[in-house]
Amino acid sequence: MKHIIFVAGLALTLSNPVIAGGEIKEVCTPRVDKAGKAVMDKKTGKQAEDCKKIKVHKKVEGDKVPEKK
Repeated sequence: MKHIIFVAGLALTLSNPVIAGGEIKEVCTPRVDKAGKAVMDKKTGKQAEDCKKIKVHKKVEGDKVPEKK
């Protein structure tokens, strides 16, 4: 029983983007057809967009690797 609770807690912890070590960011790009023309959205009349959610990691600075002599 303890193992089931541990695994459930671990799954909930890793699904949280702040605890898992990253930030979720939504990136949208304008949609174009094969000819390169803009695809218009029928409802709004504006150019349609393709949106994706990506995980942004922080860059970690390290020390320079010493050269071998």
